[in-house]
Amino acid sequence: MLGYALRRIAGIVPVLLILLTVSFFVIRLAPGGPFASGRALPARTRAELERLYGLNRPLLVQYGDYLRALAHGNLGPSYSMRDETVAGLIASGLPVSAALGLAALALAVLSGVPLGVRAALRRDGALDRSLAVFAALTLALPSFVTGPLLALAFGLWLRWLPVAGWQPDTPRDLILPAVTLALPLSASIARLMRASLLEVLGASYIRTARARGLGRARVLWRHALRPALVPVVSYLGPAATYLVTGSLVVETVFELPGTGRYLVQGAIDRDYTLVMGMVLVYGTLTLLANLAADLIHAWLDPRVRHEPL
Repeated sequence: MLGYALRRIAGIVPVLLILLTVSFFVIRLAPGGPFASGRALPARTRAELERLYGLNRPLLVQYGDYLRALAHGNLGPSYSMRDETVAGLIASGLPVSAALGLAALALAVLSGVPLGVRAALRRDGALDRSLAVFAALTLALPSFVTGPLLALAFGLWLRWLPVAGWQPDTPRDLILPAVTLALPLSASIARLMRASLLEVLGASYIRTARARGLGRARVLWRHALRPALVPVVSYLGPAATYLVTGSLVVETVFELPGTGRYLVQGAIDRDYTLVMGMVLVYGTLTLLANLAADLIHAWLDPRVRHEPL
């Protein structure tokens, strides 16, 4: 298991380097620049700003400078937010985004897995049909629709929860955003769990266990549940990508001071360093989430550890 984990960890570095390299050149080759938007600047002023930030140097030289600064933990200053560093902006918004993502993931898993198990055990029953309707609705409606609907129902009509804003040490502020982000993920996990468990329950070794007189609960917990969880765990890697991209919309809808706004605003303003900092953070989080899913997958299914990467 340790060797498999080390091989997976070693693969993160080159993938992250490729991601940063592609992002670096794409954003700089796009039309415009960090000092081209907003009010027009005199040509001399713009040239002086570009010289100050090193943007007048050849692109490959800028890339090398960026990698050297990154190796020393320096993400650079923000071009659009004066007197702010990219590291400082990330430090201020990342705790909110991380709390939202973890809460949504926990809610999706803790609701989706039991729903899928119950639906599989009561196939074609009322719960199974209700799950199909729930999954169709939540997967069809985007988060910028479900978010305002939840805010309207539970915030404005019932007045149970706040509809926007963020106060430190106030978990209630994250309930509606986390539910909005978790709903489609919970539906996907429930459907996947149902299909996987039905397939496992039809396997020959499950029929053998039942023929030996083992009870239904024991067969489920000791023989069926662990292999049925393998596809669900494998799905958690792509689910992490959804959480990263979906949080950008949810943070905007509920006015949360997370890092999503910085990525959007940085792309609009052509703030190179800010966008690269966000790409680094989101890319690292996505790769770490995929690594965790792979390790849990290998623990559930030992055969994966011995497969060539």
